[in-house]
Amino acid sequence: MTLTRFVTKSAFRNKRRSVLTVLSISFSLLLLTLMMTIWHAFYIDKGDAESAQRLITRHRVSLTQSLPSFYREKIRPIPGVVAVAPVSWFGGVYKDAKPENFFAQFGTDPEEIMKIFTDFHLPEDQLLAWQRDRAGVIADDQLAKKFGWKMGDRIVLKGTIYPVDLELTIRGIYTGPQPTNSVYFNQTYVEEAVSFAKGKAGTFDILADSPANVPAVASAVDNMFRNSPEPTKTESEKAFQLGFINSIGNVKAFILSICFAVVFATLLVSATTMAMSIRERTREVAVLKTLGFTRQSILKLYISEGVLVALTGGALGCLLAILLVSGLAHAPGVGLYFGGIKVTLGTLALAIFVAGMVGFLSAIFPAYHSSKLDIVEGLRYIG
Repeated sequence: MTLTRFVTKSAFRNKRRSVLTVLSISFSLLLLTLMMTIWHAFYIDKGDAESAQRLITRHRVSLTQSLPSFYREKIRPIPGVVAVAPVSWFGGVYKDAKPENFFAQFGTDPEEIMKIFTDFHLPEDQLLAWQRDRAGVIADDQLAKKFGWKMGDRIVLKGTIYPVDLELTIRGIYTGPQPTNSVYFNQTYVEEAVSFAKGKAGTFDILADSPANVPAVASAVDNMFRNSPEPTKTESEKAFQLGFINSIGNVKAFILSICFAVVFATLLVSATTMAMSIRERTREVAVLKTLGFTRQSILKLYISEGVLVALTGGALGCLLAILLVSGLAHAPGVGLYFGGIKVTLGTLALAIFVAGMVGFLSAIFPAYHSSKLDIVEGLRYIG
């Protein structure tokens, strides 16, 4: 029997305990990988180069408060600004209020919005058709696939914030770098039907001429309206998304606390299992020493067992995390926040490393104590 075979057989000698340990570590690594993936998506991933040039201007007090439409023409002459478009949340209901039928709906200016979203791909003929039809709408390709929408189909959005139902015709289907779960229509449609919507915009999307000019543009916009009745807050697209997410609470602290708790719990479970396993094999240690195994050899064997069990659980947990993250990215109601999220190779490597370190740390102390055991004392052990 080879040493590798010996380690494998010994690690899973008590099948029930080994399976339960693997499952415990798998669940912990599943949670850890999920948290690290969310952390990477929210706080590390900077997005594509095009998104780094975009800014969003909103009311300084709250997203629920609108801005005057004439701000757009005041923003346009600012050095570094390439294009500006108003964007307003409609918040209507499609079919019914079930989560699977929820998606983002924005009123905007069809003439300029695609100059800002330069990483969105919409055929020129579809863009022209949308611009010519005031009741036209363009949809994300994944959203269109989900609902089976085709060019020329009519959809109805029942107003909740605005007392109007929009009867829209699909004039274009665009493709973005990541699924957006969104549709865009002409804001003029709403303004003509609802008097209080005229002259208002929820936010302004701005395209800067380079990522380096984004801070200067943001500062210039906010300084311009600092003393106005409706002051603004302008930030990069990524910062705006983070601010929207952080509005539900301190997400960063929550993720960190979960990660530390998971690692501690995993280490505790693994250490308890390894201590029990090694203590039960005291006579075996003595026999191995009589066969010529050195203290270092026994130490390596038992540490290898702990690492093997932990890595098995870690690999299973990572696999489950990939499936879970994929499900979250397409789940009704939450896909808007996790659209495009995925487990990176770096996250997987870190998770596997953590699993290996947990196995090593949980095994080293009981293995070290066992390797020091005297042969006679070990052979006398009854347990």
